[in-house]
Amino acid sequence: MKSKKWVAQRYQINKQVHSILKSGHPWIFRSHVSSAIEIFEAGQLLKLVDHENKVCGYGLYDPEGLIAIRVLKDFQENDPTLWFSKKLEKVLKKRINLRNYSDAFRAIHGENDGFPGVVLDVYGSSGVLQTYSASVDLMGRYLAGLAVRELGLTELIWKTPTKRSSVKETTPIRTLRGHLPNQVRFREGKMTFTVQIGSGQKSGAFLDLRALRKWLSSQNLSGKRVLNLFSYTGTLALAAETAGAQEIWNVDISKGALESAEKFHVIQKKKHRFIQADVFEWLRELSDREKFDLIIVDPPQMTSQVAQVPVALRAYRQLYSLSLKHLKPKGIIVGACCTSRIDRKKFKETVCPVLVPPLKVLKSLEPEDDHPVGFPEGDYLKVFIFGGA
Repeated sequence: MKSKKWVAQRYQINKQVHSILKSGHPWIFRSHVSSAIEIFEAGQLLKLVDHENKVCGYGLYDPEGLIAIRVLKDFQENDPTLWFSKKLEKVLKKRINLRNYSDAFRAIHGENDGFPGVVLDVYGSSGVLQTYSASVDLMGRYLAGLAVRELGLTELIWKTPTKRSSVKETTPIRTLRGHLPNQVRFREGKMTFTVQIGSGQKSGAFLDLRALRKWLSSQNLSGKRVLNLFSYTGTLALAAETAGAQEIWNVDISKGALESAEKFHVIQKKKHRFIQADVFEWLRELSDREKFDLIIVDPPQMTSQVAQVPVALRAYRQLYSLSLKHLKPKGIIVGACCTSRIDRKKFKETVCPVLVPPLKVLKSLEPEDDHPVGFPEGDYLKVFIFGGA
């Protein structure tokens, strides 16, 4: 990692930042730092010192957005190369058991793994790197190179997430190794999925929903009717069909996603119905006579802005109220929320008054080993199972 940015520059912090570092939180917001920090370039490694010049931690400077410093916990300045290698080795070791179940997994999960702003998803021999800020591009590419050697990857692409505050200087997808595969197949247990990596949402597939696919495929849905809302490319539909579902309705606004679902994630075509529509409008117009044994409610992120949270909460209440009208007695509703601005407690407080009673919370699904939660904001995905008595 031969770069002047990896020569740590001294930056004196105040008591508030010192307290944040002690808490273990990986973000230091711009409101917590002085204007003196603006002399540094994006991605500059900072040695964070207190008023006594004692080193309190290290972080990467970001001149854009709300986050000014992304903390590198336990960073070793004397040998950065060894530190990155050893830390990545520990992260990958935590995925060993999971890799026996699936050959698609998240190798690096950003802040939750100690590598802020960097995500690396693996599909077989292909890797998809995502860096959520220009300040972590150098670190991300270096880590991806290490992972290529550790995991034996033959293809590596770099996708710039749309969430970046500035993406004008980069192309959305760059090939760093090998070529960009048109399609990639991966397995999860007894299921096989096909994705176009780097395209669409996330890195190609929602790997964070693996626990839900696993739960669905293990249920006895023989003869059951399933309503799959916000179905996207139909991986949850395939899990439901694997569990024996007799009829599956897939509703999504994206024509392309539904076409992919029909092409790749169907065992028996006659069991599936594909409906291109706005889910909210479609539910309002759906006949009250249409009832389902299992309804999956998995909307995309409603908002990333604090000011819009009340609007998102109203949308969730409306969505579950409309869905409940079409649930059979003793049926099940699967509720998923990936809106990071709405925490687990708030999501339950919003949905439960709509569904409970007649339903009750049967269980919540825990994150898989490749999606660890290392700080409050890292617990972005919530999945609850609501069922009748």
